[in-house]
Amino acid sequence: MSKDGSAQRWVSRRSFLYNTAAAGGSLIAVATPLGRALAQAPAIVTADGRRIAMPYGVQAGDLSGDRAIVWSRADRPARMMVEVSTTESFRNARRISGPLALADTDYTAHLDLSDLPSAQRVFYRVSFQDLSDLKSVSEPVTGQFRTASSGGAVRFVWSGDTVGQGYGINPDLGGMKIYESMRRTEPNFFIHSGDTIYADGPLSETKELPGGGVWKNIVTPAKAHVAETLDDFRGNHAYNLLDDNLRRFNAEVPMFAQWDDHEATNNWYWEKRMDADQRYKEKSVAVLAANGTRAFLEYMPVRRDPSNRDRIYNKFSYGRHLDVFRIDMRSYRGPNTANTQSEPDPDTRFLGAEQIRWLKQALLASDATWKVIAADMPIGVIVYDNGAAKTGSEAIAQGDGPALGRELEIADLLNFIRRNGIRNTVWLTADVHYTAAHYYDPNKAQFQDFDPFWEFVSGPLNAGTFGPNGLDNTFGPQLMFVKAPPDGQSNLPPSAGYQFFGQVDIDGEGVMLVSLKDLEGQTLYTKELLPAA
Repeated sequence: MSKDGSAQRWVSRRSFLYNTAAAGGSLIAVATPLGRALAQAPAIVTADGRRIAMPYGVQAGDLSGDRAIVWSRADRPARMMVEVSTTESFRNARRISGPLALADTDYTAHLDLSDLPSAQRVFYRVSFQDLSDLKSVSEPVTGQFRTASSGGAVRFVWSGDTVGQGYGINPDLGGMKIYESMRRTEPNFFIHSGDTIYADGPLSETKELPGGGVWKNIVTPAKAHVAETLDDFRGNHAYNLLDDNLRRFNAEVPMFAQWDDHEATNNWYWEKRMDADQRYKEKSVAVLAANGTRAFLEYMPVRRDPSNRDRIYNKFSYGRHLDVFRIDMRSYRGPNTANTQSEPDPDTRFLGAEQIRWLKQALLASDATWKVIAADMPIGVIVYDNGAAKTGSEAIAQGDGPALGRELEIADLLNFIRRNGIRNTVWLTADVHYTAAHYYDPNKAQFQDFDPFWEFVSGPLNAGTFGPNGLDNTFGPQLMFVKAPPDGQSNLPPSAGYQFFGQVDIDGEGVMLVSLKDLEGQTLYTKELLPAA
């Protein structure tokens, strides 16, 4: 419900409403084609008025070695119950009595599975025991994933930016189809490179399209206004899980989930305020970010660090050829000023000293062939804090010339990688709503004390398409490929086809093949990378 109580009135009978109040969670589907499809989807279990329900299916995430997180949500106070097996029949399954799902976590629950067998397809089955009637248990929902093999071959996908710029779940298009395209590649896991929700991007039932036509959205009360309260942010995450494509994808593909800005509000940093934005009654971005952080950690299958419960940067190992380093470019940054300082100071922070120390040591300790750095923003792409005025710095790039401001931190990191002989680093990211391949060449850079490397950009998943942005020559990025809207066009809808994801294949010999793909899964560009000794 919106703050003035109006949301329920204007959301039409064609909309698909979901009760996300703390005591609720029952499904209210109206008679639209997508509403019927969602209600019948195998990945969702709906309430019958008595039996406990699992309205958003299951997810797995943070898969590393013999461990994985399993996630689900009940519609009332319950205990999570999980069965794990290497056979689809669940013969001789391991049964685990999991955590409680209570109101303080919006009835979400996470279980950290351990002692998983290597080189196996693992099946898991989640159900919930009703705490008000211990004899009552929900219908189970099944998921699966594959653990790493000793041979080292792996396939994974990445992208970012879901339900942005007013483009939500469109019933006429069958929902967020790119998730089905990614699922069909049968990846071992998915890196969501941030902007998992657009908490600052309300939806309307219809949206006029550039050049004519209308985009139609399923709308829920939580998506009818900007998110401010904890329940608002929870409702944004819950909205995405109404999509059949996404729930089916989540049940088969474990996720490494990142955040960026739209999990709270556009271009946020802790000191920012929303005084000029009349949509917000809560003016403190720090409050918005705190609520957004909690909702993300409740709804995403992330492993919590016992010493810092809000930390998401981490390393994940998948076989002998791959380590993934999930970094956080949002939580530790200074303000989005011009960032043109020639020496580091508190305002030039981007990853922050503690995270930089961790990343350096983790890279140094890695014996994997490839070190993939999963970043939520690109290095050499210019992104302004105020895009219309072209002022302020939202990303790393500060404009052509020597390393300045936030670039100082990245220059130090790249120099550390070179000095310590750390080979085969590849950066993967999204954020800018187009797809591109960048080769960073020290011979064409202003700062040259680093080894050359590749950065691949791909997105959005279900959002407006923009770009391409300009490149900053500080680290010498060379544009090897780009696919973006035609000149003069921006904020194109998903129906225009400019939605992108990337795919990485590493074979048993350690050769990496990177492919950039479109909405339908068609390959636009490939690059083979041979590992350096």
